[in-house]
Amino acid sequence: MYNPELYKGTLKTIVLHLLHKQGKLYGYEIVKLVKDLSKDKLQLTEGALYPTLHKLEALGLVQSESFYTGKRIRKYYGLSTDGIAIATQSKDDFREFVSIIKKILK
Repeated sequence: MYNPELYKGTLKTIVLHLLHKQGKLYGYEIVKLVKDLSKDKLQLTEGALYPTLHKLEALGLVQSESFYTGKRIRKYYGLSTDGIAIATQSKDDFREFVSIIKKILK
């Protein structure tokens, strides 16, 4: 199992990466992708996801659009131009961080 505190520190990077790789997604799709890609080891909750999306949107990194699907409104999130640059930088920063931690833990 993993330490949830470690997960919290990487949520922004995970969300930005998925939106960069997949394009526009709605909340449940993000939750499902995290679950599937981690082979059920990471469980992303709505209580963690939506505050992260709202913060990224407030920072101008994510844009949202709402669409009607049947009788429901579904809100899709996608990266802004600034979000694309930050997604790439965030992923590079995380890889460098992991590399440093590996050296320390050797």
